[in-house]
Amino acid sequence: MLPAQNPQSEAATTRSTPAVRYEPLNGAPVAGPRLGRLHTPHGVVDLPAFMPVGTQGAVKGVEAERLAQTGAQMVLGNTYHLAIRPGERVVAELGGLHRFAAWPGAMLTDSGGFQVFSLADKMKLDERGARFRSHVNGDLVDLTPERSVEIQHALGADVMMALDHVVALPCPRETVVEAMRRSIRWAERCREHADKIGASATQSLFGIVQGGLDAELRVECAEELVKIGFAGYAIGGLSVGEPPEEMYRTIEATTPSLPAERPRYLMGVGAPTDLLEAVDRGVDMFDCVMPTRNGRNGLAFVPEGTLRLKNSRFQTDDTPLEQGCPCPACRQYSRGCLRHLLAAGEMLGPMMVTIHNLTYYQRLMADIRLAIAEGRFAELKAARLAAWR
Repeated sequence: MLPAQNPQSEAATTRSTPAVRYEPLNGAPVAGPRLGRLHTPHGVVDLPAFMPVGTQGAVKGVEAERLAQTGAQMVLGNTYHLAIRPGERVVAELGGLHRFAAWPGAMLTDSGGFQVFSLADKMKLDERGARFRSHVNGDLVDLTPERSVEIQHALGADVMMALDHVVALPCPRETVVEAMRRSIRWAERCREHADKIGASATQSLFGIVQGGLDAELRVECAEELVKIGFAGYAIGGLSVGEPPEEMYRTIEATTPSLPAERPRYLMGVGAPTDLLEAVDRGVDMFDCVMPTRNGRNGLAFVPEGTLRLKNSRFQTDDTPLEQGCPCPACRQYSRGCLRHLLAAGEMLGPMMVTIHNLTYYQRLMADIRLAIAEGRFAELKAARLAAWR
């Protein structure tokens, strides 16, 4: 990938100095692999970075100290779920999300926009916002752009996300256009409300680019969001049913329209192959439930692919999940033991495989950063993809 010209100046990308600042380390190319740091009120995050998902204030089965030992520097929390239970006011009274989750590092909260997609059967949407029936007790949840910002401000994450309208793919172009343009209008309302309530002083707001698989719509959305001005920009609405090749093409069409001086975040995408392909197209940040959800179900990530540990062939396998991996699962347990723990319903099994998977992801990101710094990312990508195939 060849670097492109920066489409916007630094001054055009935000109205004020953001609380979260991007530091480029390899010249801030608009496209192609980028190396950088994200400076936040709760520490520095090395980029490219993968954020484990702590939906309800915790990464499932992993306490905060052990999570830090995997190499994670930034964690994602879920606005919708935390607002439902225990409520953002409770979290605020208990010291904010960092203290509540016992996580001292950087945190990002999504906007609740994904629930517009995932809870469509429980939701009604119009220009004002989205209204849900709580999956916990059936109470009405009124989620507007302003309300989303207020929840995230109360939670206290370093990065807040603008509320967006996510649609399933494929779908009619007119549906994509409507959702994309609504996302722009909602983003401006989020930005205005963040400034109004003072959230912008201590937290940074990222805009989210929508537009389905249509390159023209993606560019339009990106350009309009840059005019509004955000501390960072996310690419949303992907990995929702489209083939991987279409996702990669869409990312490649989008990143040249984003400012080089701001971080780029690909939301909800996390297969190791997808991380490599997206980094090659200029993405800095990722999140996904894949390493944790698969870990709980006995699927382990290793350099040559995945291991389905519930398979009988691992019953007497006395080797670790991955030779040389520093995680406690690989240092202390055999594949055979982990298979037994999973089969017996012993909670230690899913916890250990989850910790291994998170460690695998963080080691992959560290290898990617080193390869970019040494000018050999193309070789690393080719070797890793070949091993996975």
